[in-house]
Amino acid sequence: MGAAKRTVTIRDAVPGDLPYVAEIYTHESLYAYSTFETAERPLADWEHKLTIGDPFVVADDGGQVLGFAFASPFRERPAYHRTREVSVYLHRAARREGLGTRLYDELMDQLLGAGFHTALALIALPNKGSVRLHEQYGFELAGTMREVGDKQDRMIDVAIYQRMLQDPGPNPGTGLSPA
Repeated sequence: MGAAKRTVTIRDAVPGDLPYVAEIYTHESLYAYSTFETAERPLADWEHKLTIGDPFVVADDGGQVLGFAFASPFRERPAYHRTREVSVYLHRAARREGLGTRLYDELMDQLLGAGFHTALALIALPNKGSVRLHEQYGFELAGTMREVGDKQDRMIDVAIYQRMLQDPGPNPGTGLSPA
């Protein structure tokens, strides 16, 4: 997977991309701590993700998926309907090439276009690259949950990064814009 001759297109994910998506994610699940999954996610889970309507984009290099980014509901409760959790994953041989940035360009555009209000990213620490990417996109540290993940024989902190996607407008109770 050499970077020299890549012609990468960022586009919406399609069913044929899912085996590549699953391969990238499975590696992260088994050998890294960027996800707290510890086993392979069934392909049916990825198929379902395509049907729910949230943004799901891939970095395609001549039919090979090098990375992907997606948004998913933050919580199941109805009041969270305008908030999405965002994630980005890259094939280990395609990192540090700007693909995360390109994937997030498209993902953020789609979230804004769909009228979502807030994007959240949960980042297992330490992860300087992911923190840098999210800060580049206007995410701010909202807090850190200490030792909430237990993976690879260690307890892992998770930072919560938040980006406001839309101006909330006047407060309906006062008519004043939020400070």
